[in-house]
Amino acid sequence: MRAFGSHADEEAGVARRRGDRGEHLGELVLRIAELFPDIHRELHRVNVLGDMVAVELSIQGTFLGPLETPAGIVQPTGAKVDGPCADFWYLRDGKIERFDCYIMVDTMRTQMGVPERG
Repeated sequence: MRAFGSHADEEAGVARRRGDRGEHLGELVLRIAELFPDIHRELHRVNVLGDMVAVELSIQGTFLGPLETPAGIVQPTGAKVDGPCADFWYLRDGKIERFDCYIMVDTMRTQMGVPERG
């Protein structure tokens, strides 16, 4: 992650909740790729506001890998997922100082057919 500044907060959305950060972000990417082998990000709007870049996007893919949850394994359904998302990139001296990613996880879970938490 050479683009991140030396004091960067490398936490990113869902990664923050799971404790995935720094060198562990690669593990998160691999887990997501197992769930959605065709995952991609569709950018809808990019706004530059000084040293901050805000991106409105969708995370899209097909749920083809098993999802491990505290309640057990959710088997893949083949469902297409289109999850609304917003990314915020904070820059300083030409480097990424912080990256925050906000994903509508509940929307994606519903599209995947994951039972609601009760």
